[in-house]
Amino acid sequence: MRISRLWLRPLRFLGLALVLFTLLPWACTRKTVSFNSTPEQPIAAVLVSDTLTHTSDSLNGKPSLSTARKVVLTKEQEKAAKDSEKADQRKSKKKKKNVFLGEKMKKAFAKSGPKGRNQIIEIFYYLKYPRPLADYAPAHYYYDTKKHKVLKLAAIDENMTSLKVLHGPYKKMQNNKVLETGYYALGTRHLRWERFDKNGVLLAKTHYEMGFPRDANVSYYGEDRAKINEVVPYVNGKLEGDYAKFLLNGQPDWRGQFENGKRVGTWTKFWGFRGRRRYEYQYGETGYDPEVAEPELIREYNRDAKLIYDKEKNIDTRGQADSPTRPNQSRPGYTPRTVPKAAPKVTPKRR
Repeated sequence: MRISRLWLRPLRFLGLALVLFTLLPWACTRKTVSFNSTPEQPIAAVLVSDTLTHTSDSLNGKPSLSTARKVVLTKEQEKAAKDSEKADQRKSKKKKKNVFLGEKMKKAFAKSGPKGRNQIIEIFYYLKYPRPLADYAPAHYYYDTKKHKVLKLAAIDENMTSLKVLHGPYKKMQNNKVLETGYYALGTRHLRWERFDKNGVLLAKTHYEMGFPRDANVSYYGEDRAKINEVVPYVNGKLEGDYAKFLLNGQPDWRGQFENGKRVGTWTKFWGFRGRRRYEYQYGETGYDPEVAEPELIREYNRDAKLIYDKEKNIDTRGQADSPTRPNQSRPGYTPRTVPKAAPKVTPKRR
C-alpha cells in the first residue's frame, strides 16, 4: 500500500502541473469588457450576453467601437484639409447659370415715375447673345440700355444696337407690392401673365403662346396651314391683345392692339418686305373711351425706311423726290399708292 501511494504522488503533481499550464494562457489574455455586463454576473453569462459579439451592434459585421490608433495630423495637413472643405462648400453654394428655355440671359431692372414709394420698378432678363426672332410675333419687347426703359416695338431699325431682347421672368413692383408678373420668350409674352392692384388682388390672368393669347383666332393661307394669314386676339370672348395680319410671303401687313374690344394705341401698316414700316396711325389711348372711326396718320416712311412725315416733330418731306435708288417713281404717269385710312376689319371669333 505504501509503495502504491508513493507512485501516485508524482502522478498528482504531474496532473496539477498540466492543469496550471492549461489555465495560464487564458489568465494572461485581455478580457472583453461588455457595457451590458454587471459585476454580479458570472463570467460565462458575460461572455454569452456581450453585445460586442452580436452583429446587431456592429457595422457590416465589424465592432462599432474602433480600437485603431488615432492619426495625428501636422499643421500643414490640417490646413490643407480645411481649405479643401471650404472649397467644397463654395462649389455647392455656387449659383446656377441664368438659363431660360435653353438660352442664356442677363438680369436688369428699370425705374420709372417719382422717387419714393410710388416709384415703379421692373425686374427682368434679356438675351445674353442675339438670336433670330419669330417673324409671326405681333410685337417684340426690348430693353433700351441707353434710356433704361422697356419698349414694345413692332419693328426696329437695324442700327439700333442699344435694344436688348427680353427673355425670362418679369416682375413689376410698386411700394414692395407686385403689380404684374409673367415670362418673356425671345421678346414675346409667353406662358401665364397676371396683373394685381395695389392691395394684391388679382385683376387679370392671361395665357400666352409666343406673343398671342391661347384663345386667339388664327387663320392660315392654304390647307397645309404653313403660313399665317391673320391672328385676332381673344380673351374670355372679347377682343384683347395684339393683332397681326401677314402677307402671303410671310411679311407683316398690319399690327396693332385691342383693349376692351376696341382698337387702341398705334397701328402700323408695313411695306411688305424686310419688315419695314410705311404708315402709323393713332387710335384712342384706352379701350374704355369711344372708339376712333378714322384714326390720324402720325408717321410715314418711304421704301428705304426713311422718315418722311412726322406730325409730332413737324416733319413733312412727302412732296420731295425720293431716294435716287428708285428714280422710276418720278417718271411721267406714275401715281403713288393711296394711303389707307384705317386698319382692316376684323373677322368675328369662331364659335
